[in-house]
Amino acid sequence: MSGRPAGGIPIRATYRLQFHREFTFRDATRLVPYLAALGVSHVYASPITEARPGSTHGYDIVDHNRLNPEIGSEAQFRGLTAALHAHGMGLIVDFVPNHMGIGGDNAWWRDVLEWGEQSPFARYFDINWHAVRTDLDGRVLLPVLGGQYGVILEKGEITLRFDRAEGSFSAWYFDHRFPISPYSYPAVLSGGGASLSDLAEDFSAIAGMDAAATRERASALKRRLADRANKPATAAAIEMALRRYAGRPGDPDSFDALHRLLEAQSYRIADWRVAAEEINYRRFFNINDLAGLRMELPELFEETHRLIFALIERGDVQGLRIDHIDGMFDPRGYCERLQQRCGAPLYVLAEKILARYEILPDWPIAGTTGYDFVNQALAIFVDPEGEAATTRLYRRFAPLYQTFDEVLYACKKRIMQVNLASEMNVLAREFHQLAIRDRGTRDFTFNGILAALEEVVAAFPVYRTYVSPRGARADDRRYIDWALGQARKRWRGADVSIFDFLRRVLTGDAAEPDRDPSPGGALHTAMHFQQVTGPVMAKGAEDTAFYRYVRLLALNEVGGDPRRFGMSVAAFHHLAQQRARQWPRAMVTTATHDTKRGEDARARLALLSEMPREWRRRLFQWLRLNRSRRSEIDGESVPDRNVQYLFYQALFGAWPPGLALDDLAAMNSLAERMEAHMIKAARERKLETSWSNPNADYEAALQRYVRSVLDGSRPNPFLAEFHAFVGAIARHGAITALAQLVLKLTVPGVPDIYQGSELWDFSLVDPDNRRPVDWGARVALLEKLEHMQPRDLAADWQDGREKLYVTHRLLALRCAHPRLFAEGDYRPIEVAGDRSSHLCALARSHEGVSLVAAVPRLTYQLYRGGEAADWAEAEIVLPTAGTWRDVFTGRRLDQGDRVAAAGLFADFPVSVLIGGT
Repeated sequence: MSGRPAGGIPIRATYRLQFHREFTFRDATRLVPYLAALGVSHVYASPITEARPGSTHGYDIVDHNRLNPEIGSEAQFRGLTAALHAHGMGLIVDFVPNHMGIGGDNAWWRDVLEWGEQSPFARYFDINWHAVRTDLDGRVLLPVLGGQYGVILEKGEITLRFDRAEGSFSAWYFDHRFPISPYSYPAVLSGGGASLSDLAEDFSAIAGMDAAATRERASALKRRLADRANKPATAAAIEMALRRYAGRPGDPDSFDALHRLLEAQSYRIADWRVAAEEINYRRFFNINDLAGLRMELPELFEETHRLIFALIERGDVQGLRIDHIDGMFDPRGYCERLQQRCGAPLYVLAEKILARYEILPDWPIAGTTGYDFVNQALAIFVDPEGEAATTRLYRRFAPLYQTFDEVLYACKKRIMQVNLASEMNVLAREFHQLAIRDRGTRDFTFNGILAALEEVVAAFPVYRTYVSPRGARADDRRYIDWALGQARKRWRGADVSIFDFLRRVLTGDAAEPDRDPSPGGALHTAMHFQQVTGPVMAKGAEDTAFYRYVRLLALNEVGGDPRRFGMSVAAFHHLAQQRARQWPRAMVTTATHDTKRGEDARARLALLSEMPREWRRRLFQWLRLNRSRRSEIDGESVPDRNVQYLFYQALFGAWPPGLALDDLAAMNSLAERMEAHMIKAARERKLETSWSNPNADYEAALQRYVRSVLDGSRPNPFLAEFHAFVGAIARHGAITALAQLVLKLTVPGVPDIYQGSELWDFSLVDPDNRRPVDWGARVALLEKLEHMQPRDLAADWQDGREKLYVTHRLLALRCAHPRLFAEGDYRPIEVAGDRSSHLCALARSHEGVSLVAAVPRLTYQLYRGGEAADWAEAEIVLPTAGTWRDVFTGRRLDQGDRVAAAGLFADFPVSVLIGGT
């Protein structure tokens, strides 16, 4: 991939902005001078095309070819891009090809509901029009009701209305609109008497026309109906027709007419709870109002990319982030089509989560959005020596302990059998249809295939494989064989040959000779299977298991593996060298809009791995202090020990630096954030409560516990103890965070800064990490830094000025030496002497310019819980002797090939040296 995005603006570093109606193009335009001064080269924007009204994230797109009016007009967007260009900056846009937000604000979806399979947009959505249930044949399930359909209908909550401007009829359930098919208009209009009889007859005539003529004629008739509706007599007749469908609560028979009308439509309105088992369109995970798109269709690809390609060709957009690439039928084919359509190489990043043993496929992209680096950077600050003690502590504190493998298996099974049961049923039906075509496999039952598939998916070691018409890669076969092997071990059935059948399909070996991926074929089934494993892994691991297994919360991060307790410095260097060779323009980040906690909260939590004995002592002390604050529901303590263990870690990570216990407003703010976080955590773990089945009593008890524990309005021994504990080691966490930041800004790859995180980021998972950013404070502090000395920054470290200083200095260095960072080689730096295990050092060099970055690790032990680091005889072996300049302190080093760590970090806790300039 080219290192220069379309538009010719070299990409050095990006800054993520989340657009919504409270943060618009105009707001971003005002920030451009600040971002330019900070040193980023590109704004990295959340989706900018039209989303559902009120969207706070933009991923529920309803029109790919229109800018979101809630975040600005075309002129305001041009104002933003003009400001960026004036400052030598570019724009990378988050694009959402996998799914759309559906409902009344999506014109395509409305058309599908109105015309069913006849709609020209019907094939764009991944709808199973011929489901097993006979009442869904030719219909799409709409799980939107707050109760059972019959109950809701007979309460009068579904009503038929006429839109005078459109000349159309629709059924309404609160804000949900369900268009009535023109084929049903004769039945409706006939209730209006003679004044509507001619229109009823004309609508009846459309049934005999071809599809195009039918739509054209129906549109003309609607316009005629709209015109006539302006006449009092016609309006009265329409009202009379509508009254035929207005039932009377308490009289069930009075709703028969409306029921018959709804049953004649190309949709079936249903209780939202039936979605998990019966929904017949592919969703984004298990979100009912996000429907999957069949982006493998060439015409759909062209239709949804018209605007974004126009913006690229105009020079307004220099690169794309592709959201949820694993949801697509053929990710590689999509990436290839993107590049072919653009002509010149386009800078493309894929939102893709890689297992630690997984290699990104060789797609024509720059790399991923950096979840792998999030966890690699954290890992060297987690002490492997503390694993055994931390595990013993967790087992003792949470007696119902299970290994992460056991927890993950149970969570994935739960997701398949509850949240994504419908998707699994559809998939099993496809495999069953394949099986019954062959006499050697026709005796495999549907239930047997479903059970076998559940075991395979539960054991799948990666999010998905990439079998396609091109075949199966060696990695694909290895992952499939691993999952099949694990499934065989767990299988309780008599016949294990069912797994041989599954293997032939999953690897593509059973594919048709022409390897046609059309629906109904073996290859299509294999590729559809790949679209299911990802959501099961995501919901089972990130959104369930990560809230049940909480041995060390820092490890429970998107793309992370809680089983992996730390990483050696050598392993970190190896991965960096691998990135330099294979994906030098991939994104490296430490926070995104989806990460489970802020980058600095994660770094602080890593300290717990260094002090398991002290952590144990504190935990049991807090357990005793807060025992009386727990409640009892049905004989069970709320919260249980595992939830408390999660709570104390989350609080430790989120505690704001410098927070005073007598600052009641700040304490209340923290308590509110923690209450919201713990309710989300409880719902995500899906044991006592869940999003689909909230337990009000449990949640109220959990909220009371959090509020009581964090009550600073009266003497609170726990708060005093906790405040002292955090205060004693918060500085060590801050130094770890600075070290993490230096690595992000110096290793191979393009660093990204999540909005606002140039200052300390101790946020929790969304929506906490999407709170408004105080831009004024950041602008003012950046201006003040010009007059500050590095050694003076530590005195007020709590406001984040050190972090902003490091960010600004290293982004300026990237600007001054772009080729060093884009093309320079990467070498580990040798460290020597006692305490050198607390060092991570690297070198970059290119055409006579060299850089050395050195940072401390395992800082709690390094500082021995005090204010001064004990470096003993640790030293760094420089790549060459000569003159070096410290980027942060400005100090010149004229010496041999070694430098003592104690001297290097005397004035600032991290160091970057530049030489050869």
